[in-house]
Amino acid sequence: MKTYMPAADHMERKWYLVDAEGQVLGRLAVQIATILRGKQKPMFAPHVDVGDFVVVINAAKVKVTGRKETDKYYYHHSGYVGNLRSRTLAQVRAQKPEDLIRHAVRGMIPKNRLGRKMLKKLKVFPGQNHPHQAQKPIPINM
Repeated sequence: MKTYMPAADHMERKWYLVDAEGQVLGRLAVQIATILRGKQKPMFAPHVDVGDFVVVINAAKVKVTGRKETDKYYYHHSGYVGNLRSRTLAQVRAQKPEDLIRHAVRGMIPKNRLGRKMLKKLKVFPGQNHPHQAQKPIPINM
């Protein structure tokens, strides 16, 4: 008997809708990363992208626990000497709140070409509106 190997071009991908309002950032990111990787599917293989699309709405209303709003920093370095930039979580939430979820999920998927391909299936929006109604995303509770 041969082992079944899923082919990425034969996968039927579903679209899921996640409302981030009132959800804790890390716990939400774990569940989103699981769907993006396809680990909930019986045909999961770590070397093939078998995951589904995830649309996240209300990213600006995600919760964090403790004092992370002021004590957690996001760093960015341009590569030049002395160009390390840092922003607090509150500053990121004010400027581009969808980056909070995207950054948390990025840390939970593989750090290679396959992980970058999986991250493209994540669509994050700061408010209630999104342009993916035509795909008929299935709302799921987290």
